[in-house]
Amino acid sequence: MSHGTSAEHHRLAAELVREMRAHEGLAPLEVERFHADQAIASAAPFGAQIPQCPLGFWMSGECVYAELGIAEDFWRYAHDDAWRLELNKAYNDRSERIVGKRVLSEEPGAPAERQYPPFKVLHEIFEAKNIWHSGSWWLEQVAKTPDELRALLDRVDQRLERLAEFVLAPNWEAEYARLQKLGIAPPRYRGQRGPVTFATSLFGPENLLFLIMDEPELAKRFSDTIRRAMLGLGQVLDTAAGDPTGAGARGFSFADDNCCLLNPEMYALFGYPVLKAVFERFAPGPEDRRYQHSDSAMGHLLPQLGSLGMTGLNLGPTISVREIRQHCPKAVIYGQLAPFTFSRNEEECIAAEFIRDFEQAREHRGLVFATAGSINNGSRLTGLRLIMAAIQRYGRY
Repeated sequence: MSHGTSAEHHRLAAELVREMRAHEGLAPLEVERFHADQAIASAAPFGAQIPQCPLGFWMSGECVYAELGIAEDFWRYAHDDAWRLELNKAYNDRSERIVGKRVLSEEPGAPAERQYPPFKVLHEIFEAKNIWHSGSWWLEQVAKTPDELRALLDRVDQRLERLAEFVLAPNWEAEYARLQKLGIAPPRYRGQRGPVTFATSLFGPENLLFLIMDEPELAKRFSDTIRRAMLGLGQVLDTAAGDPTGAGARGFSFADDNCCLLNPEMYALFGYPVLKAVFERFAPGPEDRRYQHSDSAMGHLLPQLGSLGMTGLNLGPTISVREIRQHCPKAVIYGQLAPFTFSRNEEECIAAEFIRDFEQAREHRGLVFATAGSINNGSRLTGLRLIMAAIQRYGRY
């Protein structure tokens, strides 16, 4: 059985899967009705009158390979615009037939003359290099010892004193004036790899744990420097956008898988102060987006996230809807389908996990059913249609 699912969940799921297999692998679904109800439900996940549980994802570019029967090439997909669009169109031809929607973008990337000049981001402030490795981007470690970390933080402190000069390209003002006339909004800083994951990339996971235990004052300085750099970077880009208070772009999102490595006391020292300060600056309103993605077993940190008034969470598959709701009553929960249940096409488990989560969310609502983590290659459009069918049959309010 899937994590937390019951025999009854699987009995209901098995009924749906049997019907799916009897109809050429397509789950029974009133497609137009689903999309009409989805539009209402997705607009207000906590809404008292929504007809069904909203669906929270429409696949990703990582899924084209298994669906189309071609070898993975993430680098080419990211950098060869013509090839990406060719694959997306072929994928969308299938998705339109199976789920009633063209789910991937068929728009080419913006030409260079319609883009703002490149600007420095947080890892560059900390001298880290982003390298392509094993089909993804990874930050290289910058410091390996406490002394190397101290020296790095000294250099970052100096950089923060002239941050705008460091971050913005020399031609920023001229390009801003030109692109504003074309109605192209400037970039903002409203999302970041979370403080623990960022720090473990820069300094190493084991090093960070020992640092917090053995040299807590240096660990506090490390955390504080990350906090000040994030606030400074956001301020630079807000000011460069002509909105120094940041009122025109409220909200902030973190992705912090490695926060699970810290116990509550360690997280309170290192991670929590960063989130608190960033949310206070960029997401102070009760309805502002305060979001965290952590596809790891970090349920022990939920009380601290709850105290931050989170409004959106996408957490690991071992954490239940019930547990999240206990600590974060106002957060929209994006989950809790295990990503590998989906990518391995475990049909009965896919439907059973939805039935489980909806049962736990029914009373308070606020569930947007999605993968509890990334959407991986191997995830199929027929699996997505199965989820839609499970929502339509078992997920109505």
